[in-house]
Amino acid sequence: MCLFLTMSNYKTITSEDEKKAKRELESRKDAEGLRLKRFLNMPDLSRTKGSPLAELVERIVSIPRFADFEILQVPEVVPYDISFDLFDFPKDHPARSVSDTYFVDKDHILRTHTTVMWYYHLGLSEVMEKIKKGEPVGALSFGKVYRKDEIDRNHMNVFHQIDGWYLCRKKDKIIGAKDLENVLAEIAKTIFGNNVKYRFNEDQFPYTDPSLEMEVERPSAEVDLPETPESEIVSGPKGDKQNSWVELLGAGVVSGKVLKKLGVDPEEYNGWAFGFGIERLAIVSMELPDIRLLWSQDERVKKQLKLGQKYQEVSKYPPITRDISFIVKKDFTPNNYFDLIRDLGGDLVEEVKLLDSYENESKFGSGMTSYTYRIIYRSNERTLTTDEIDPIQDKIYKETAKQFKAELR
Repeated sequence: MCLFLTMSNYKTITSEDEKKAKRELESRKDAEGLRLKRFLNMPDLSRTKGSPLAELVERIVSIPRFADFEILQVPEVVPYDISFDLFDFPKDHPARSVSDTYFVDKDHILRTHTTVMWYYHLGLSEVMEKIKKGEPVGALSFGKVYRKDEIDRNHMNVFHQIDGWYLCRKKDKIIGAKDLENVLAEIAKTIFGNNVKYRFNEDQFPYTDPSLEMEVERPSAEVDLPETPESEIVSGPKGDKQNSWVELLGAGVVSGKVLKKLGVDPEEYNGWAFGFGIERLAIVSMELPDIRLLWSQDERVKKQLKLGQKYQEVSKYPPITRDISFIVKKDFTPNNYFDLIRDLGGDLVEEVKLLDSYENESKFGSGMTSYTYRIIYRSNERTLTTDEIDPIQDKIYKETAKQFKAELR
C-alpha cells in the first residue's frame, strides 16, 4: 500500500453533487456517456502501487514542510461554476468550452485541474474552525484530471496533477515570490536531486497573483513532453544538447479575490499555492519517448519505469498508417473527433496528423470544410498487423459518418 494511503491526515471528500451526476451518467448509453464512464473507471496511477507517478507523489508528500498538511482526495465530477467562476477563469477562457472540457451535464464537468481542492479543503468544518482561530492551514491533493486534447506521443486526455497550498495570517507572515521559489526548489530537489539546476520565470494563472514557473536544466532536449499552455523547452545554441531548460512546476500567491469568494478574508490571510502535471516530471526523470508507456502492462516496460533510470526501448515496432478524408460542417470540433479515434483505437493510436483542410463552396457547398487526417497506429509492445488495424479503421470510417454527419471522400 502506498505511504499516503496509511497517513492519518489523508481524507476522502465526497459530494452529493458528484454521486447524483454519476448515477445519472450510469444510465447513459450514448457515445459521450460511455466515454465519460470509461475515463472515470481508468486507474488513478498516482495511487497505483508500482507506478512512478505514485512514487513521485510519495516523495512530494514526504517533504517535511508538508508534514501537517491534509492530504485530500476530492471529487472528479465537479460543478462547472466552482471549477471556473470561483477560480476567476475569464469568461472567454478555452477551458470553459465543450471543445476543451468534458461536460457530464450542463452544470457538471470532469475536473480539469486539482486546484479545485481549495474549495473542498475550506469546506471542511475543522479547517474553517482553524481559520476562525487565526491558525495556518495547508493541503495537498492529487489524482486524475480530464481535458480534451490532440493525439500524439506527448498528450493524453486523462492525466494526473498534484496541487498544494498554504494559508496563514498576514500578521504572522507576508507571502511573496521567495516563498514560491523555496517550495518549488524543494520539490525539484526531492525529485531530481540536490544538484539539479533551476531557474524561475514570471507566469500567469487565473487564481494566483503574482505567479511564476520553474524550469530545470536537463542533459538532452530530445525528450518530448506533454505540453501545458504555458510549457516549452528552451535549448541552447543549435547542436548544444547540454543546455536544455524544461518548464515543469508552477506556483503563485493565492489571489485575494478568489480567497474572498472562498469565504476567507484576504485582508487577514494570504498564502502560496503550486500545481503541475505529474507525468511531466516522470517523463523528464526517465527520458520516456511516449506518454503511453506510463500505462503499459508489458512487464518489459513496467520493470524499467523507475525514477532516475533512463528508459531503454523494448523494441521500435513499425507503424501502420491510414488516412481518412471527409467533408463536414464548419462547426466540426477536432478534439471531439480525436475522442472518437481514442474510443475505437485505444492505446494503439500513436498520433493523428492533420494533412489538409480547405473550403470550396462550389465543390462542397456553403459552410462545409474538407479534412484529411493521417492516423498512425503503433504498439509499444508488439508488431501490429493489417488484419488487426483494418477493422478498427473501418469502424472509424463508419462512426465518422454517423456521429459527425460527415461525407466520406
